[in-house]
Amino acid sequence: MTLVYFILILGITILIHEFGHYIWAKKMGVYVYEFSIGMGPRLCKWVKGETEYSLRLLPIGGYVSLAGEEAEENKKIPKGKSLQDKGFLQNIVIMAAGVLNNFILAVFILFIVGLFTGYTNHKPIVKEVTIGGPAYVSGIMEGDKIVKVNGHHVGNTDKLLLELTILKSDDITITVKRGKDYKEVTLNTNKEEIDGKVSYHMGFSLDDTNTKGFIPAIKYAFTKFISLFEQMIFILIYLFGGKLALNNLSGPVGIYVLVGSVAKTGFLNILYLMAYISINVGIINILPFPAFDGGRIFMLTIEKITGKKISQKVENLINTIGFILLMLLMFYVTFNDITNLF
Repeated sequence: MTLVYFILILGITILIHEFGHYIWAKKMGVYVYEFSIGMGPRLCKWVKGETEYSLRLLPIGGYVSLAGEEAEENKKIPKGKSLQDKGFLQNIVIMAAGVLNNFILAVFILFIVGLFTGYTNHKPIVKEVTIGGPAYVSGIMEGDKIVKVNGHHVGNTDKLLLELTILKSDDITITVKRGKDYKEVTLNTNKEEIDGKVSYHMGFSLDDTNTKGFIPAIKYAFTKFISLFEQMIFILIYLFGGKLALNNLSGPVGIYVLVGSVAKTGFLNILYLMAYISINVGIINILPFPAFDGGRIFMLTIEKITGKKISQKVENLINTIGFILLMLLMFYVTFNDITNLF
């Protein structure tokens, strides 16, 4: 079942992304050569209008082939039906549509999850403090709202947990809001190491008040989406800033192992993981890096600002270099994932 879940999560996430490009390219009048469900060797195909629809062997997503993506077109197309013939905003919409689809998919999945789990308070408010524990000793009290960790603002429980996970420190400075007043305390965590794994005990729990229903499910979907989006942005910032090492990244092997672990905890958690991955795919694709949708949008923006067209061959060269760098990163991440298995 791990393999089934893995294929479904990546397959649906990627296919939904590519469908965004496909549907908006059609709406904008761009010639679509092919829309493929799956990757690898073609199993069958059918043609409708100008587009060839393919079903391929490997059920891991799909792709869409649009006129104007390559330096030289292999097929003759009607004038005005290439990406090169479309305006700035039309190209932006087509390039960003895949990312938007990933975000819509994530919100929809989180809504489904919310219908079962309800909406749990998302503000980092202290519910209980263990007597004699680090939080108790530092002066943290029940009802305190945690607003900063080591000077970093935390507006929700996900951001709080991210900061505490990244810090992994014996001493943590926490700012709490108590009524109208703010208090800064130093929390000396209890460090514990079992089988080489280090954990830190804070001595407090957070408010987990829960409400269920249709409206709470909607609230959960959008609140959690914003929270996970913010979390991903900060993870990228911490990666580029050196606070997180590259060995914290996971590739397909790492994701496969994670899916296996999550699958044991229930189907709702599988859905949650799918929403999380969909948000990740959306954010990564919108980065202004060659070979990503964001890279294409960045070059379109440069062309708009300068008023000069970037040569298709130059653009393809940049994308090729970017792709090679991505493959090197993927090789490193995959090697690291395999090493961690042993």
